[in-house]
Amino acid sequence: MICIKDKKDCCGCHACVTVCPKACISMTEDSEGFLYPEVDESLCIDCHLCEKVCPVINRFPRPEVFPEGLKDPLTYAAKIKNEAIRDESSSGGIFTALAEQIINQGGVVFGVKWTSDFKSVVHDYTETIEGLAAFRGSKYLQSVVGDTYKQAEKFLKAGRKVMFTGTSCQIAGLKHFLRREYDNLLAVDVVCHGVPSPKVWRLYLDEQCAKIKHDEEGLGGMEKIQRGSLRSPLGRDEIMPIEIKNISFRSKVQPGGWKKYSYVLSYLSPRSGDKIQLRFVQEQLHKNVYMRAFLRDICLRPSCHDCPAKGQTSGSDITLGDFWGISNYLPQFDDNKGISLVCVNTEHGDAYLQGIKAEHEFTNIDYAKGLAGNPALARSPKNHPRRDRFFAKLKRGESLYRFVFPITEFTLKIRMRIFVINIIVKMRVLHIIKKLLKR
Repeated sequence: MICIKDKKDCCGCHACVTVCPKACISMTEDSEGFLYPEVDESLCIDCHLCEKVCPVINRFPRPEVFPEGLKDPLTYAAKIKNEAIRDESSSGGIFTALAEQIINQGGVVFGVKWTSDFKSVVHDYTETIEGLAAFRGSKYLQSVVGDTYKQAEKFLKAGRKVMFTGTSCQIAGLKHFLRREYDNLLAVDVVCHGVPSPKVWRLYLDEQCAKIKHDEEGLGGMEKIQRGSLRSPLGRDEIMPIEIKNISFRSKVQPGGWKKYSYVLSYLSPRSGDKIQLRFVQEQLHKNVYMRAFLRDICLRPSCHDCPAKGQTSGSDITLGDFWGISNYLPQFDDNKGISLVCVNTEHGDAYLQGIKAEHEFTNIDYAKGLAGNPALARSPKNHPRRDRFFAKLKRGESLYRFVFPITEFTLKIRMRIFVINIIVKMRVLHIIKKLLKR
């Protein structure tokens, strides 16, 4: 029987719930907003299947050999040729290229999409190219896996090709649940910084919508995008409901582009005696309250600080992420529209990748260079020293807009370290420029 004594020992993958033959395990939200398994002991038959499929208890080892006999994954910088799809994607759009290949072969693709109210994200599947649009783009909160492991198993046993995407711990949960290898499964994990609390997201969204409704002219630092908006003044005494149409955590809207991505929320706002208007709210990530809490690691799931599936230990065939730092190695390949980091972990994954390489742009690169700009590929985030204080304030009902920025300020020691690093980097750049000028 699965028994979570320490919150860090559960990654919330749903494998234990899905495998239970008596359906005596359910996922329950704790005070921080994370889901954990609870067992109805009166129904439990002590089969121990829940323990056998747990990716925290049973961790996969890192492979000793990768494709082509390498000691590290076969690594690429890549981008899809379809510019419209790359614009909608978080990085280079390679997820869509792989997914389209599966669907064109009569397969099924599992991914993560928003619920209709945008208050949570869930795993789901699609059998159409059009259905992939909902899966594109990063969603920075933990998805609810639900019964998608069982759905995937059903398709696999029927002989259909299945591409299942998720965080590393979710892929590890799937592989443990299946308890056997399938030649028709392509398991793809995404480089994960950690999963923030769904409860924090819900509270943030409620606060943001309230700000939009009550004071469109003073959005607490939010920047409006005029492009495509049919705007008119809102009366001070006129408070109307809004309908969210889309949320992007990683918008590449200029001038920042991919490297300085923005949070963008688009919504419909009904006006009395006027037409429904599509409006946008944009914030750069360092100004957005939710992104600030997430990127400072203060609201992550406890298990994320000791991830059971990082560094090619999830059992995935391919790992996808952003190739941060690409301009340091392949400046001619970087157009600030998004470049994917693609790590091929198995011969099986390499076979699928060969099916799309000729149609898109791929460049071989050392794994160490991809890791340098994306340490989350192999390392877990450190536990924030003020994490308990953060959730205590949340429990008291304090506004995120009031306490997130003060509580996540860097300490003097860290600020000094950043200052020194910046000086070193600038000196190195000047040294390189001087060398070039001498030539």
